[in-house]
Amino acid sequence: MLITTANDLPGYRITEVYGEVFGLTVRSRNLGSQWGAGLKSLVGGELKGMTKNLIASREEVISRMVAEAEAKGGNAVVAMRFDTSEMGGVWTEICAYGTAVRAERP
Repeated sequence: MLITTANDLPGYRITEVYGEVFGLTVRSRNLGSQWGAGLKSLVGGELKGMTKNLIASREEVISRMVAEAEAKGGNAVVAMRFDTSEMGGVWTEICAYGTAVRAERP
């Protein structure tokens, strides 16, 4: 699966557009990592547990987006973006979205 944040794929011709696809997850914060993050924020530095969780979440939503694109017949996703929002102060929604297309080399 080709994935790009661009609106086209250099070297490919888009022959079909299947529409919007997305992958979504909602994560709750781990109480232990939240407590550790609170302490870390007092002294500064990277919140490694939170970073690991965000990386895993992004990989998960990309995988779900790819599965939806494949189910529609796509072999590429163009204009891919991430969106993240907080829900209720304890949950984080992470979404990967884009347009599923069929791309072929000319």
